[in-house]
Amino acid sequence: MTLPRQRGLTEQAADAAIDSACRLLRLPSIRNEFSEIADRAIKDQMTYRGFLAELLMTECDDRSRRRSERRIKAAGFPREKSLRAFDFDANPNIDAATIHTLASCEWIKKSQPLCLIGDSGTGKSHMLIALGTEAAMKGYRVRYTLATKLVNELVEAADEKQLNKTIARYGRVDLLCIDELGYMELDRRGAELLFQVLTEREEKNSVAIASNESFGGWTKTFTDPRLCAAIVDRLTFNGTIIETGTDSYRLATTRARAEEQANVS
Repeated sequence: MTLPRQRGLTEQAADAAIDSACRLLRLPSIRNEFSEIADRAIKDQMTYRGFLAELLMTECDDRSRRRSERRIKAAGFPREKSLRAFDFDANPNIDAATIHTLASCEWIKKSQPLCLIGDSGTGKSHMLIALGTEAAMKGYRVRYTLATKLVNELVEAADEKQLNKTIARYGRVDLLCIDELGYMELDRRGAELLFQVLTEREEKNSVAIASNESFGGWTKTFTDPRLCAAIVDRLTFNGTIIETGTDSYRLATTRARAEEQANVS
């Protein structure tokens, strides 16, 4: 398709030509915001180069935002969580400086693991999802899953002779987030399949886990001591371990809210 070229277009004709060209070139942000940017350019007396740069930057910024949104959606997070929304004062066990250093994603670039260990309600899943979201926004491919869901998927894949394909799929993402590791006992087969995924990713791509059990208690999840030790080794080597504590800040928040309402009434 070739657009007709004319000189001395009216404003209406120029707008129509711009709209058609943007559709042809797949520039939706410029098409949607051109008029507003053009008005601002006149008001601010931009040069032609400045105006062109503003248009192109608008398109690039919007494409980057849409890519981030697609990566976050593809990660499969169960809910939206951000570092900005986390109350570090409510749980002093979690060091804000450490978390913000992790948000730079250098550990993912270096294919290092991350372990978040602590009781329920101490912020493990929040941190796992929030750091995974930061990684997706920075261009990394991220996948979130519950430990039991991952193991069930691996067992089904093995039964259907699709195990290698499934392990390879989990091996390709830059960051694999495994939540609720240690909540349920895994049989030997499930534990061995999970071990294969971790081995596939070892020193190639990062794994981040959240667990309510200290490493010493993982023998309840992985009943084979040697396999348990091997899994702990892969999840901790050159990694970061954050202990989120035992006091549920969710419970503390609920109690504080209840006391506040009681005082008001």
